[in-house]
Amino acid sequence: MKSTPSLINLITACLVVVVVTGQQTVDSSTCNVHQSCGACFTAAAECAWCRQADFDQKDANERCDIKEKLLANGCKEKNIVHPDHNSQITQNEGFRNQEGGVSAVQLSPQEIRIKIRPNKPFKFETHFRLAENYPVDLYYLMDLSNSMADDKEKIAALGNLLAERMKSITKNFRLGFGSFVDKRVMPYVNELPSKLRSPCAGCVPPYGFKNQLSLNPDSSMFERRVRAARVSGNLDAPEGGFDAIMQAIACKNQIGWREGSRKMMVFSTDSGFHTAGDGKLGGIVKPNDGQCHLDNQGVYTESIHQDYPSISQISSKVMEDNVNMIFAVTTDQVKIYSDLTKFIEGSTAGELANDSSNVVELVQDNYNKISSKVQLSTEGAEDIEVKFYSRCFGSELKETDECAGLKVGTNVTFEVSVNVKKCPEDPRKRQRMFSIYPVGLTERLQLKLDLNCECGCEASNKKKLNSPLCTDGNGTYVCGRCDCNENRYGKFCECSGSDLASADFEATCRMGNSTTNCENRGRCECGVCKCFSRGGLTPNMKYSGKYCECDDYSCNYAEDNGLLCGGPTRGKCECGTCKCLEGFNGTACQCPISQESCRAKNGKICNGAGVCDCGVCKCEATSLYSGPTCEDCPACPGKCEQSKACVQCIGFGTGPISGKECKQNCTNIEMVDKAQASENQKICQYVDDDDCTFYFTYEYDEFGNVQVKAQRTKKCPEAVNVLAIVLGVIGGIVAIGLVLLLIWRLLATLHDRRECAKLQNDGANPKWDAGENPIFVQATSTFNNPTYAGKK
Repeated sequence: MKSTPSLINLITACLVVVVVTGQQTVDSSTCNVHQSCGACFTAAAECAWCRQADFDQKDANERCDIKEKLLANGCKEKNIVHPDHNSQITQNEGFRNQEGGVSAVQLSPQEIRIKIRPNKPFKFETHFRLAENYPVDLYYLMDLSNSMADDKEKIAALGNLLAERMKSITKNFRLGFGSFVDKRVMPYVNELPSKLRSPCAGCVPPYGFKNQLSLNPDSSMFERRVRAARVSGNLDAPEGGFDAIMQAIACKNQIGWREGSRKMMVFSTDSGFHTAGDGKLGGIVKPNDGQCHLDNQGVYTESIHQDYPSISQISSKVMEDNVNMIFAVTTDQVKIYSDLTKFIEGSTAGELANDSSNVVELVQDNYNKISSKVQLSTEGAEDIEVKFYSRCFGSELKETDECAGLKVGTNVTFEVSVNVKKCPEDPRKRQRMFSIYPVGLTERLQLKLDLNCECGCEASNKKKLNSPLCTDGNGTYVCGRCDCNENRYGKFCECSGSDLASADFEATCRMGNSTTNCENRGRCECGVCKCFSRGGLTPNMKYSGKYCECDDYSCNYAEDNGLLCGGPTRGKCECGTCKCLEGFNGTACQCPISQESCRAKNGKICNGAGVCDCGVCKCEATSLYSGPTCEDCPACPGKCEQSKACVQCIGFGTGPISGKECKQNCTNIEMVDKAQASENQKICQYVDDDDCTFYFTYEYDEFGNVQVKAQRTKKCPEAVNVLAIVLGVIGGIVAIGLVLLLIWRLLATLHDRRECAKLQNDGANPKWDAGENPIFVQATSTFNNPTYAGKK
């Protein structure tokens, strides 16, 4: 059966065409609002324009729509304007190493021209390969304040070793040396004449920055210059390192930086840094100009005239000249310089030993990190969205702008996505150029963009002025539609501006007995309502209906996902009411008709303890159950407790029930060798009256019944050996008694020995006459009667 065109158009008009690209969703309304061919296809990648003269649509705006819908509405393929990108690689030198004076090539291609369509990402591949013997320029910038005196000697001694290590990586290596202290004004240095001449013992006058040795392949010269350099001194803790960095980068000729080399600068210090604004403390208000100011001796001449550079100035200079900064600082400064690396592209920070003895390892490690990693960045890509993707030796394509762990000769492929968001109104600005480059290298991939912002049919020689197709020549026919002259309106410019006040036309724009045109939501043009946008941040959302009486965006939003009518997979909003798709109902199409979301683990809807309402269980108020499927029951005894008695009587013949009652009520018990929990089984364990632990599991069968599997064996505590305990206690008491007895005996022996020694000592040293026994007592006693005292 052959369908009629009118039936096809009717069905198509009822469809909402939605195209999903990545994470963005584009529907017809995004395209319909545009009234010219150029504005149409630049609005979104899915928008296309129908230039067919007899394209029968109720509104000229709908010539701009999704391509699939235009085809369904009768626009022929050849009349659909839906341009794509057009690109050409204009320079693509092959990879090569640095040999024979020919520069290395590590990035390919080098130039691409693109005729690009806005709001449609253009994707292409770029490749990177690490070359052998890539030229390396390493400039050592050292803090020569007095606190770094011991470090200077160590660095001088390690100069040759540093050169040897780097030459083992690349044969094309040069080394230079510069030093800095601080600005020669108060409060940074002491301005007393004696202190300016010699701020410390053996010190030279302070200075801002001095180029001690331009980049040179002779490492022995580096050692001599470092040893010959003398330290100086200043007052405050921060140093003028930013002045030194700026001059060391800006003075390309004096320092000797080579074009095409990997430029590295090691910044060594034990202190912080001054930045823009600090110069005001010394009366210096002139901003740093970022230019080179070195005299014939390599000394920075503007130190006391220009302020310190800002972090942003340093960052811009580093990025502009592709310098890799390595901040080699002492332990107490690592944190602040690590934070600084977040603002300076391609920079790293490492911990320097107190005497700088690890400087060689530090430089080599950081060089390996820098050279074994490629990070792509852009320059001049303002208002252009650039994204990088790579597999980095893996199988999964991920969004990343860097790959690490590279080796010489390894090829890394990046997929680049370029998207221009809008067309400039000025045609002269529709040609853009920006570059993609590996951070820290001078190579560039130049992308020359030509923005495709107009259709071919919009060219001046294609337009038909005062075309008869536009009602008596009242418009210009362009790309299949009429661009009406002033005060003319309508699809074919059939309406005059004077008609806007016609009562007859206005009557056709009023609904029922209404006294307002188009419900105050639109403008009456030639008796037809042209509906307004709903305003706000959604200009694409317009009122609809013959009288603009409908608002297809004011329906209810589903609570579960926050989408209008639950989203396009559930329903759509028609004139303020949600029209739900099959499988959903509710005022916001929030309710699934299926009750699967309410099904409990036992297969019952809401566990048989509630009803399923709008895909959510409402548990019975009189039941003890709750939860998403009415399976939670905090107040219920639980299946473990319910099955405990049956497991005891069936498995072990113990517990509160036995005999006939056990056989009748415990038919769901199965004895197994070991009870183990699984996804659908829960394990239970209890201790019986014998202090033995028994285990069992339970699960629900397909009918919702509980099935229990009990372990045949119980885990009982080991029996107590009473005899061993008694004998142990007796043995302990006897042992303690023997110990106490031995202690008493030892004390008694010591006491006897002390008494014997005392007696022997008294015998050897007597204190009485040897002729008379001091203990002798005579046998007679004499008594005197006091009554007869003195009488004879």
